[in-house]
Amino acid sequence: MVSYVVITGGVVSSVGKGIFSASLGCLFKSRGLQVTIQKLDPYINVDAGTMNPYQHGEVFVTEDGAETDLDLGHYERFIDENLARENNCTMGKIYGAVVERERRGDYLGDTVRVIPHVTDEIKGQIRNVASDGESHRIVIIEIGGTVGDIESLPFLEAIRQLKKDVGPGRAVYLHVTLVPHLVPSGELKTKPTQHSVRDLRSIGLVPDFIIARTSVPLSTSMIEKIALYCDVEPDHVIQNRDLEHIYELPLHLLEQKLDERIMRLLNIPVTPPAMDEWRDWVMELKKEKPVVKVGLVGKYVELRDAYLSIIEAVRHASVKCGVSVNLVRIDAENLLMGPVEEILSTLDGIIVPGGFGGRGIEGKIGAIRYAREGKVPFLGLCYGLQGAILEFARNVCGLEGANSVEVDAHTSCPVIHQLPGQEDIKEKGGTMRVGSYLCEVKEGTKAYAAYGAPLIHERHRHRYEVNNEYIPALTSHGLVVSGVNPGSGLVEIIELADHPWFLACQFHPEFKSRPMKPHPLFVDFLKAVSAAKGIS
Repeated sequence: MVSYVVITGGVVSSVGKGIFSASLGCLFKSRGLQVTIQKLDPYINVDAGTMNPYQHGEVFVTEDGAETDLDLGHYERFIDENLARENNCTMGKIYGAVVERERRGDYLGDTVRVIPHVTDEIKGQIRNVASDGESHRIVIIEIGGTVGDIESLPFLEAIRQLKKDVGPGRAVYLHVTLVPHLVPSGELKTKPTQHSVRDLRSIGLVPDFIIARTSVPLSTSMIEKIALYCDVEPDHVIQNRDLEHIYELPLHLLEQKLDERIMRLLNIPVTPPAMDEWRDWVMELKKEKPVVKVGLVGKYVELRDAYLSIIEAVRHASVKCGVSVNLVRIDAENLLMGPVEEILSTLDGIIVPGGFGGRGIEGKIGAIRYAREGKVPFLGLCYGLQGAILEFARNVCGLEGANSVEVDAHTSCPVIHQLPGQEDIKEKGGTMRVGSYLCEVKEGTKAYAAYGAPLIHERHRHRYEVNNEYIPALTSHGLVVSGVNPGSGLVEIIELADHPWFLACQFHPEFKSRPMKPHPLFVDFLKAVSAAKGIS
């Protein structure tokens, strides 16, 4: 019998509901429960695929090719499960489905309304996740945004109805709020939490737990005050403290017995948590270790969340390699305004991530040339592979004017061209090569040494590819194509044999990295970085 744990947010957005939801899922899994997590996003976009990273952070990609909210990356990393398209549901998807049903005549002439038609569609999406073929014991539902947002109201009404639909003892509601600390007076303020809960109760939702996001510990009197005004038990006011690392949060919640208290409300037998491995990994993460300096040369570097999965994949690999990584975000455009050598000379390794459009590409190519000529360990991801191909074509093969048609549609030397079949596509959303594809890895290469397997599956998100007409010219000058898609022949991985570690891939390995299962390409990259610095 499936139980539901619903998480809402109040006071401010970006209060950490995603990491909290993921941490709770981690704890339930540690107690032997089958868990999945669904994100309900109130924006009217159908998915995150067309959103600017500056507004919404990175777009996370699932195995089945869904372009989702970045919180799904947190979910996968914390519960160590591959999620799917159904695990991220937007209001745009809901409205689209309702309109499609109306056009088919499914409502039999009824006037289509938010209640019951939109709310029924939302509950249908929740049921789809709960019955996706797995024997889920708990479904965690995180509702994006904050209580009071007009966009969230249909979702909130749907989960109000959910408790009645599933019956008593099957749904628990948690409300995550900010308890601000006023530094000048040294006071913590509970009034925003009180108002947020009042708004929640005004639409018929009564939280079972208050999750107090706070930068300083709450006193007993403060906890009792929140409990009194929010009508919960004092031991149902849970502190969600600022922590050094996000991976400490499951342990922090475990100390407060949050998962155990929820299981008791849901009448689920409480079994001992198996968190020793997680605890040991966090302790290893926090240990003082030799430091290496890695540059992340991109175009969205001002916003940390734009490259969130890469940052986390580097962190996972750093624990495996026994180093601490000082990851320096470098704006690719700045490399055009000063000597590249001067800006990059202190780096022990360079990562060039994915991206779109022409802005910053020449700066990325400059960084790649510096890494190639200076024998600096290099990892290129998606657009980073395309930049590496352009740099090699121009500066090693002598192909003047080599470019991508994404940057110059009329280039005379289209080393990077549009995927076959993409030429006439006008719609931007959901039309890229996206999701998991097979890659055949060539033996005797750096890629094979990393994976230790001839066939791998990796997640993609791109519209442009290496033009195979130029492969003979590239390989005759020393470029190694170490991975291809066996069905289409598309280039997946390239590397240089005469370089300590120079590798680029068309896919996004960062999406598959997990804390205790770091991605092999990031691990081998950091091993090369460590070796170059003399760290054994």
